[in-house]
Amino acid sequence: MTRRELLVSGIVQGVGFRPFVYRTALFHQLSGSVRNTPEGVLIDLQGSAQAITAFEASLQNDLPPLARIDTIHRRELSVEERSGFHIDHSTSAEEKSAFLPPDTAVCPACLADMHNPKSRFYRYPFTTCTDCGPRYTIIRTVPYDRPNTSMAPFTMCPECQRDYNDPASRRYHAQPLACPACGPKLWLKEASGAVITDDPITHAANLLRSGKIVAIKGLGG
Repeated sequence: MTRRELLVSGIVQGVGFRPFVYRTALFHQLSGSVRNTPEGVLIDLQGSAQAITAFEASLQNDLPPLARIDTIHRRELSVEERSGFHIDHSTSAEEKSAFLPPDTAVCPACLADMHNPKSRFYRYPFTTCTDCGPRYTIIRTVPYDRPNTSMAPFTMCPECQRDYNDPASRRYHAQPLACPACGPKLWLKEASGAVITDDPITHAANLLRSGKIVAIKGLGG
């Protein structure tokens, strides 16, 4: 039985890295925890030496699409009695050095949801998951968790909360997660400031076709 701590730095916050670690640890039957820190992501692993070696191989070869590892600092720890693997609350510190992930274009899976009339994300412009969506423009500080982003005022509805808590969902711990029932809304204003009540996307498209100018705010506001 071996216990090892890994401090991983790079683009490892806001890109589905902790859920990836969680699923990989369960697959290799490892116990422990993972959490964001100002320096990156801290992983505490306990299990057979062979399983930990296999876990580290997955870190190098099976990363989420937006993740990037720059360094891994390892430390051997004393084995202790415990079971299960979980995601811990993040820590904070005065000095913050974690890389901030960039905003990323919507992924094919979220596009499919946006075009599916049976999906609760149908035609919702702020659809996102751990593989896409805003990051840099909504982050106020690190560690990258929802309370530290401009999404903090938006309380998730039961459906979004269920996805957020489900390790099998690609929206597991996706910090910008929202839907029409609980997330930001899209609207269109005239130059005078008056809100246009028509469908904002269709109306904006019609304005552009007629030669008008439309200014669009980014996903981060």
